[in-house]
Amino acid sequence: MASVWEMQIKHALGKLPLAQSADESAHKYIHALEAELLPISIDDIAALYLLPFVHRDPFDRILAAQAISQSLTLVSPDAVFSQYPVKRLW
Repeated sequence: MASVWEMQIKHALGKLPLAQSADESAHKYIHALEAELLPISIDDIAALYLLPFVHRDPFDRILAAQAISQSLTLVSPDAVFSQYPVKRLW
């Protein structure tokens, strides 16, 4: 959910050109990747409080917290995630 939210904000600011709205684009990509939309839970927010403040981007921080609280592997080329205790692929 955090990634879709970020897509919508960046699209509205003109920083992410999309052929469709952010929600339509998200549906398309979720279907194409056979991905699952992950809601933000209270446990994710609890994990967020425990993260060191090494990254100021709130979307990246919640993605790291979700990966930690739900024992998931984060898929991202962003090396900043290496500063968190999270498994990362890519």
